[in-house]
Amino acid sequence: MPGPTVGPTDDTPTAAADTATADTAVADRAVADRAAAGRTGTGLATIAVLGGLTALGPLTTDLYLPGLPAIADDLVAEPAAVQLTLTFSMFGVAAGQLLFGPLSDRFGRRPPLLVGLVAYTLSSVVCVLAPNLSVLIAARFVQGAAGSAGLVISRAVARDRFQGVALLRFLASIALISGLAPILAPIIGAQLLRVTSWRGTFGALTALGLLLALAAFGVLRETLPPETRDGGGLGATLRTMGRLLRNLPFLGLALTSSLAFGALFGYISGSSTVLQHVYQVSPQTYSLLFGLNSVAIVVMTQVNGRLLAPRFTPRALMLGALAVAVASGVALVLLTTVWDLGLAGFCSPLFVMMGSLGVLLPNTAAQALGLVEPQVAGTASALLGTGNFLVGAVVAPLSSLGGQPSAVLLALVVLVSGMLATVAYLTLCRPGRMAAAR
Repeated sequence: MPGPTVGPTDDTPTAAADTATADTAVADRAVADRAAAGRTGTGLATIAVLGGLTALGPLTTDLYLPGLPAIADDLVAEPAAVQLTLTFSMFGVAAGQLLFGPLSDRFGRRPPLLVGLVAYTLSSVVCVLAPNLSVLIAARFVQGAAGSAGLVISRAVARDRFQGVALLRFLASIALISGLAPILAPIIGAQLLRVTSWRGTFGALTALGLLLALAAFGVLRETLPPETRDGGGLGATLRTMGRLLRNLPFLGLALTSSLAFGALFGYISGSSTVLQHVYQVSPQTYSLLFGLNSVAIVVMTQVNGRLLAPRFTPRALMLGALAVAVASGVALVLLTTVWDLGLAGFCSPLFVMMGSLGVLLPNTAAQALGLVEPQVAGTASALLGTGNFLVGAVVAPLSSLGGQPSAVLLALVVLVSGMLATVAYLTLCRPGRMAAAR
């Protein structure tokens, strides 16, 4: 940001005129934004569909989690091997975003999105019919890659339309819908297991993919006009990625987000087997505990977007959320190694950690996307999402190292991820660098 300059003070006529001009410009921009919103379709129906698209990722991950032990029994596999279905799904999401993000910058948002949803539906059918674990793992990779189209393109659509606090609020509106997915998915998955096998959960995902494809075709309008698209090929895309990764604030925010995501996926991947095998809870009780922790993310995402963001600087919110994440990780390690308080001692710090991620993750995404121009928002969104899911894929099996689930290992994953995220932010996102990058 420019520093103070010598000139008229705020009470001079010139300053007053400048202020009036600035206020008029802001008002004109707000009117233009509202008009553009009507033209490009950012109404309630669009928000609902975009929320559903971002929810597709958590649903793909969480709906079948209560059935992981059943998959191990049915396919005669070790729990750690079955967790590879989650790991390869996240690898797929990471790879898919690198494909669909740049494609959406070049061909617009709608065509790549619709192709991805059709591929998601077909791969879900393969999951239903998988005869062995190898086929299931391969199908989960394709399912994750195809489903990533909704995740990456929904963020790009948001950047097409908004920036700053407005972008954060729009992301919060989408998150209000998509945030219900991790709450409801394990509950629905556990209830499905009462009436069907784990294959039935993938049947539900097949139906969801088809429904979203039809909804996206009928509701979503193109938000990236042809004249503003990135017309370059693979070389141009790689150059854009290189330029973004050389931008230290963008890189720092991407690393912060990815490492925080590592804490989240360490919990997601390990909680099912730890709670059911170590703490001996039923699939139904696990789904309720999982849903309760997900409430923390949803509530804090809304509090962040509607109450905190207009009152505090992004840096203050980031530092506060990182401090809470690290503190909850420390508490979780102590409560699983030094003080044995049972199930309550295990779940309470995780609830606090989930709340901190409800502030941390949307702020990193909004700040990072705010550093780029709209015509490369898809590529920037792809880099953010790819980093998230690559770290998640690496972290996912760690809580079952040695073949057995461990509450201590899960706690260490959460703590180390939070600490590394804090180091990345403090090192690469210093205030001077952030100001120069805008």
